Amino acid sequence: MSLQNYQLELLAPARSLEIGLEAVRHGADAVYIGGPSFGARSSADNSVSDIAELATFAHRFNSRIFVTLNTILRDDELEGARKLAWQLYNAGVDALIIQDMGLLEIDLPPIQLHASTQTDIRTPEKARFLQDVGLSQIVLARELNLREIAAIRAATDAERCSLEFFVHGALCVAYSGECYISAAHTGRSANRGECNQACRLPYQVVDSKGRFVAHDKHVLSMKDNNQSQNLAALVDAGVRSFKIEGRYKDMGYVKNITAHYRKLLDVLIEERQSSDQPLARSSSGTTSFSFTPDPDQNFNREFTDYFVNGRSDTIGAFDSPKNPGQPIGYVTQVGPNWVELQLDDKSVSLHNGDGLCYYDLQKELVGLAVNRSEVQSAAKGKWRIFPKDAVAGLKDLRKGTQVNRNRDVEWTRTLEKKSSDRRIGVWLALDETERGMALTLTDEDGHSAKAHGTLQRQLSKDSDASLESLREQLGRLGNTIFQALDVAVNFSQPWFVPASALNALRREAVESLESARAKAFTRLPRALPVEPPAPFPEDSLSYLGNVFNEAAHRFYAKHGVQVIAPAYEAMKELGEVSLMITKHCVRFSLSLCPKQAKGVTGVQGQVKAEPLQLINGKEKLTLRFDCKPCEMHVVGRAKTAIARQTKEQLAQAEQSMVFYKQRPSDSAFGH
Repeated sequence: MSLQNYQLELLAPARSLEIGLEAVRHGADAVYIGGPSFGARSSADNSVSDIAELATFAHRFNSRIFVTLNTILRDDELEGARKLAWQLYNAGVDALIIQDMGLLEIDLPPIQLHASTQTDIRTPEKARFLQDVGLSQIVLARELNLREIAAIRAATDAERCSLEFFVHGALCVAYSGECYISAAHTGRSANRGECNQACRLPYQVVDSKGRFVAHDKHVLSMKDNNQSQNLAALVDAGVRSFKIEGRYKDMGYVKNITAHYRKLLDVLIEERQSSDQPLARSSSGTTSFSFTPDPDQNFNREFTDYFVNGRSDTIGAFDSPKNPGQPIGYVTQVGPNWVELQLDDKSVSLHNGDGLCYYDLQKELVGLAVNRSEVQSAAKGKWRIFPKDAVAGLKDLRKGTQVNRNRDVEWTRTLEKKSSDRRIGVWLALDETERGMALTLTDEDGHSAKAHGTLQRQLSKDSDASLESLREQLGRLGNTIFQALDVAVNFSQPWFVPASALNALRREAVESLESARAKAFTRLPRALPVEPPAPFPEDSLSYLGNVFNEAAHRFYAKHGVQVIAPAYEAMKELGEVSLMITKHCVRFSLSLCPKQAKGVTGVQGQVKAEPLQLINGKEKLTLRFDCKPCEMHVVGRAKTAIARQTKEQLAQAEQSMVFYKQRPSDSAFGH
């Protein structure tokens, strides 16, 4: 069994060098981070020099650094992407996460390539194809269930390709890579890292006769992903890389969520040690924390495990895209400039600077920032808070209102300090030699280093105390990345060794061990594509294929695709098309699905497969429902001004795409 079959990878995000360093310190086996350009988070860029520093640090623990180069590219951008890929390779980066298949047609360095979630991997056939063209790790669609993940694992080769799956963080309602609302309405493409998050807006939902189905609901806004309870099942289905979403997230989020999943995966690894398929970490060392990880403490829209265990009607955050926090108590009295609260847990304390919130009568979330808090009776859990804003302006705040806390300032301060310690275990042995003494360090990965020193062979006055003192002194590994697992002193006599000599010996041995580890570090291999070229699962690609440059066109043509339409971003699709395809179904979530209604007296026959419409101000989108695959299409068209502006920008960039004139046949929806 190869290493890839039993090693688990915890993959954490980093917005910056500093956050990346903390991700490693808090137990990440790998970190993904944006480079200076071409990453699908346009405001999460980092310099090559910062990434090089992060890679050097991570490699000390055998952790890996992956860089996102996962936008679709214009022809004039390919050379810049090629140069950047080489710079990142020379900086020590372990893998590039890509979406644009045109990159496989240019002169890339021998760096491992991973398929971004933007490549929309939902089927065994697509996964197998990406494996066969040289992608060593593929990020599966978030919408898959355990059975579908297992089917992809069965269709691919675990020796050649690892499966990666998002286990935590914000959920994009669309199949990744299949959302064009932002491009159509603003000219900012989600496939180019500039999504305007139209999915988080409130909408009126009306039927074909103009009747309201829902009013000011965030019907495209999902709760946040949390697979904490499903890790063992995901491992059994074939997942080996567990990805945390969040390249926009702050330091506290990355520390807390990385620590949370580190602890869960370590427990799972320990539980499987005696099984016939034992598991292991894919990097070195163990991590301890000065806090108890708690996902509820970070911004979240409440949690869902999405479709992993099948479809449910609780995946949406329809009332608000904000963080509702956790229930903490209720209002007992409202004063002129204060509010009295009865806390549910009398051991809980409120702090100056806490963030509280509540729902008004329209179920809109209202913030209640604490300027000052005073305990009225700790024994009874009664508190008086003085809000930052005028009490009179707090809508619908009244006696009996449930109050949540969505920011605990003390928790935030805890994570602003040092909150973890990651160490690699070593065995130390001090031996006599003909010329003096030698200290040998052997780490948990099997690397070894030795340092030599002089020994006067002067007996110590207290032999037992001397041996214990030597062991204690040698085990003080201080600010190094190592911790002593055992210290052996193999002297024929209880020789006295000055502390200064021992410290120098230990310091030299540690430096030699770090050097040995660095020399032994191996880069991830670049997978070779199979020959002859693997055929793409389909013989035509619509705009949904996201082909935006001639290199990508050549790639798909080489792999047997006969008809290749340009990406939506080329603004060739000026009529109504699917601007988003999603597994989420508004009809299902609003209990209007015909399958739900089947057999219910008085309902069957009233629910029709007619379209619904989403309205936000002047923006209108049509919802069409494809019940066979159980998918929803959000249909619309590009604004005329946006299409014209985008075409002008492409012309200025000297974009020249020549595709087949023949178009794929229309979809079942006639667009």
